[in-house]
Amino acid sequence: MKNYIKPDEWNIIEEGFDPHLNKISESIFSIGNGRMGQRANFEEAYSGETLQGNYVAGIYYPDKTRVGWWKNGYPEYFAKVLNATNWVGIDIRIGDETLDLNNCKITDFKRVLNMKEGYLTRSFIAENKNGKAVKVIAKRFCSIVDDEVGALHYQLVPLNFENIVLSVTSFIDGDVKNEDSNYDEKFWNEVSKEQNKNTDYLLLKTKKTDFDVCTGARSTILINNESVSLSPVVSEKYLGQTVKVNVKQGDVIDVYKIVSNLTSENHEKPVLIERSKQVIDQASAKGFEQLLKEHSDAWAVKWQESDIVIAGDVAAQQAIRFNIFQLNQTYTGKDARLNIGPKGFTGEKYGGSTYWDTEAYCIPFYLSTAPQKVAKNLLVYRYKHLQKAIENASKLGFKDGAALYPMVTMNGEECHNEWEITFEEIHRNGAIAFAIFNYVRYTGDESYLSEYGLEVLIGIARFWKQRVNWSTEKNKYVMLGVTGPNEYENNVNNNWYTNTLAAWCLEYTVEAAEIVKEKHPEQYQSVILKTNLNTDLEFADWTKIVVNMYYPYDENTGVFLQQDGFMDKEQLLVKDLPAEERPLNQKWSWDRILRSGFIKQADVLQGMYFFEEDYELETLRKNFDFYESRTVHESSLSPCVHSILAAKLNDEQRAYEFYLRTARLDLDDYNNDTEDGLHITSMAGTWMSIVEGFAGMRVRNNQLKFSPFLPKQWDAFSFTIGFRGVQLKIKITTGQIIITNNSEQTLEVLIFNESYSIPKGEKVISYNGTLA
Repeated sequence: MKNYIKPDEWNIIEEGFDPHLNKISESIFSIGNGRMGQRANFEEAYSGETLQGNYVAGIYYPDKTRVGWWKNGYPEYFAKVLNATNWVGIDIRIGDETLDLNNCKITDFKRVLNMKEGYLTRSFIAENKNGKAVKVIAKRFCSIVDDEVGALHYQLVPLNFENIVLSVTSFIDGDVKNEDSNYDEKFWNEVSKEQNKNTDYLLLKTKKTDFDVCTGARSTILINNESVSLSPVVSEKYLGQTVKVNVKQGDVIDVYKIVSNLTSENHEKPVLIERSKQVIDQASAKGFEQLLKEHSDAWAVKWQESDIVIAGDVAAQQAIRFNIFQLNQTYTGKDARLNIGPKGFTGEKYGGSTYWDTEAYCIPFYLSTAPQKVAKNLLVYRYKHLQKAIENASKLGFKDGAALYPMVTMNGEECHNEWEITFEEIHRNGAIAFAIFNYVRYTGDESYLSEYGLEVLIGIARFWKQRVNWSTEKNKYVMLGVTGPNEYENNVNNNWYTNTLAAWCLEYTVEAAEIVKEKHPEQYQSVILKTNLNTDLEFADWTKIVVNMYYPYDENTGVFLQQDGFMDKEQLLVKDLPAEERPLNQKWSWDRILRSGFIKQADVLQGMYFFEEDYELETLRKNFDFYESRTVHESSLSPCVHSILAAKLNDEQRAYEFYLRTARLDLDDYNNDTEDGLHITSMAGTWMSIVEGFAGMRVRNNQLKFSPFLPKQWDAFSFTIGFRGVQLKIKITTGQIIITNNSEQTLEVLIFNESYSIPKGEKVISYNGTLA
């Protein structure tokens, strides 16, 4: 656990340069705009430990799968987000020595991520081996208004030398590679390049996938506010603009760079360079300051929609805003072809691909804090991959339109190469179905079912029908050879969570079909024909499975068993684990982990979170106490579910403890892995811990419900949500919930179990913490 980020409500601040922390900071100070993003690599050269990362959404490479034992059905590749052209590069030479912070004495180093306005700044004084010192101030951002545009301003001032030749080169460099390339392969080929005065255009093509990306950069260099002429620099996959000048102490050198990143996903290949020129011209006409102002104004709107304000705890305030900031700059919902990688634009790990995290954790955040189309586009993304999901299932022997969505994907094809995940962690299908239900429940938009959702549900239901089998011994339907969310168990029989999700999916698909049949009969007939659905036969089969599904249960403890045989394991508790043996995934052999009863993340409890209204509080409490005491929380997705359930159980202390574990996971490098990138999808869980946990927000019978409590460490907290066309600000204080309706429409809400009418304006409601 690190503790070097300075507390501040709106800024992430690093003071002093420690090269051992640099890769962590590169992740933490990352910036993006939903279309592109980058790690906080230095503009100038750096020969120390670094993970270079510039990423363009939707651009990937199918890296050849490396496995020791090939199995039928394995994906042939693992899709990877590509490190793309480095557009922030500025090479500084003082005399014959390159400015490299790894070879300099550094003082007054400060790096600040301004979350309120969405930009990154860095400043320092560097003294090289010859004793020559310069002061540098740099600022950059990826525009959320013009999301193909980035901009930077780099200012350098000599402090103690005169009549020395200073060389400044502003460049774009496409000769890059991924750190995680399986065969150390570089993934880009040069197509063409062009220079025009002070502007560079570099057109690259990915190997195999043939994505074209054109990076344009217009560089302007001023010496004491006077623009200077630049000379072009050219080499393979590299273009730059350079100037050499005699400088003296106190001279001010300003470098402005306006950049565009355009891809063949959004523009025709033959016109990419011409279109890049138009984008560069338009952005340059605005200039750095105007681009920044428009960008900052757009961030102000995002914060109006999604901010959480915490009174009395600066560290908690900083953490939740950091998580919200990263979520908002990772996904904007403008393009239904895009999704949310677990690391966003902050690193290569997990390949930048889509996992079930989106549906289980991110959907609630975007439903409440963004226009409805944003969450809808996350669902449409899966709809557009339905045919691929059917193909994925057919590779494993399923038929007749059964759909198995991939565990990991860029384009709908499965590309995960661990058999126990690819073949067995099939609960991901259920998360996708649940997201459809969650969207309809929150928005009331039942038309989504007729347009998209029902087709997806039918494919998933057909998969579950074929995946179960009848057990004559149990006289029930069972599901064998699966892996649940707890990946410290593989190839188990009757994972309770998976069986529960499967039966629920089958039941919900029938319900959804009835809704569409009643309200959209023409579209219903269209779906029936398109899917060749035999309603009488298939609905009867699905209902039979629902009624006769097997759920493992232990009579002695009164808990649902995670899977068959779970009680055969040695029942050790996490409190009995020596600290030096954790984390298990770094200290124990995989064999030992699989034989133990320790749990990586919420499994049974994930199901109880999804379907909490189906269980009595006492049942929830028994299962929570049993499984939490065995859970090591070695997945970033685990603490938030436990926080929400603890809040439901009125266990305020544990609810807050779990919240802390997820809130500052990356800022404090809790798991010693932040250098690989941030845990973007689990950041949504932090938001859930506050809104669904501490505020107790639910949707019940088309009505918002709140069951709040105020953590004793806070004086108050507030947040804004959108619900069915109404924007509400919710503030929780000691014994009071203050609801401000910013819309014309009156809304009925439940506080605990009492209904209140909330017209436009503010309403103060007192409560005594009565448990719902």
